Amino acid sequence: MAGVMRGVIHHLVLTVRDPEKSLGFYDAVLSALGYRLERKSDFLWDLESSLGTHSIGLVRANENGAGRAHDRYSPGLHHVAWAVESRAAVDLMHNVVRGIGATVLDAPADYPQYNNGKGYYAVFFADPDGLKLECVYTPPSR
Repeated sequence: MAGVMRGVIHHLVLTVRDPEKSLGFYDAVLSALGYRLERKSDFLWDLESSLGTHSIGLVRANENGAGRAHDRYSPGLHHVAWAVESRAAVDLMHNVVRGIGATVLDAPADYPQYNNGKGYYAVFFADPDGLKLECVYTPPSR
């Protein structure tokens, strides 16, 4: 079905050690991406699109899980990447992340090994619990 967008994530819930401590980080990052903090008490951000509402939420890790560091090479989530509209938007995210004192894993750069060499400009950073996050621009297909 050409022209029909499918497979967009409806909601994503991330487990963190302390939602209160992660709130400022995620609010800065998600606000820069166009999400709005919908329910602070529930740690929930929403983004509206033509397909409806897309949400990202935070939940507190249980006692056993809170003691373990995130390992992206174990079963589970490796990283989350958000697409943006331009290289400038990637650079803006880099500035946001640096401005809140978060860990930048890889500064904005071109990654020709991704997207079949058709253009891939990204910044990689970590949340307070070490989850790898990415903001990426890929040029429109021709």
